[in-house]
Amino acid sequence: MEYRTWNKKIKVFAIVVVLIFVFLAINLAGFSDGIRNTFYLISSPIQKIFWKAGDRVSDIFGAVYGIENLKKENQELKKQSQKLLGEIAVLKEIKAENKMLREALGLGLQKDFELILAEIIAKDIGKDFILINKGADNGILEDLPVITAQKAVCGKIKEVYKDFSKVMLISNKQSSFDIKIQEKDISGIVKGKENLSLYLDLIPWDKEILKGDIVVTTAIGGIFPKGLLVGEIKEIQKSDLDPYQKADISSFFNIKETESLFVILK
Repeated sequence: MEYRTWNKKIKVFAIVVVLIFVFLAINLAGFSDGIRNTFYLISSPIQKIFWKAGDRVSDIFGAVYGIENLKKENQELKKQSQKLLGEIAVLKEIKAENKMLREALGLGLQKDFELILAEIIAKDIGKDFILINKGADNGILEDLPVITAQKAVCGKIKEVYKDFSKVMLISNKQSSFDIKIQEKDISGIVKGKENLSLYLDLIPWDKEILKGDIVVTTAIGGIFPKGLLVGEIKEIQKSDLDPYQKADISSFFNIKETESLFVILK
């Protein structure tokens, strides 16, 4: 079956070649107009087929060329779109930074402290550490306090590298600092419980603390400036066997909603 098909193709090809040869011969040999007319009449169906086939091939090549042009145009549009998206992303970052700076100005932070704005670039929630994109080249030193634009304390610088720093969050188990209950003459210590949790300790048994009380930093111990927001008292544990009260604290620092922070340089 394949042999017959192939043989038929050879015959068709041979006939076409002969017809082309005869067509050229007539045009070149000076045959009379009548003979030429007869030949054109006989060969016109075949010529029409070849002419239409040529048009189709031309259309195919035109379409392929058009597709290539479209591909190039699409690639160029994609590049321009990516460039615009990059510019928009940068503008959004600038807008976010400006918003934080405005909030800081509104709270008087830049009047009270010398600050540097830093972005969170990595989070190690399990160990209550974060990385920020400012380091020794930006004047960052160990033990410097880190806060939000809303004046909530986050932690302190634990390790400093050339271009970034590691921040130990106040919820880290190694974290411990002095606090006071806002608008009350009650002092204590806030300690980290890990997993972004805090608790209040060493509150004298006879002092009245309530759910919803606001906890702020004091200058005692020299870790944080006084008056920074720490959190809100949630649950209180009080026992007749213990001279001190304890309480769970809901931190004002929400790491899931925070992308940028301030480091207090002075």
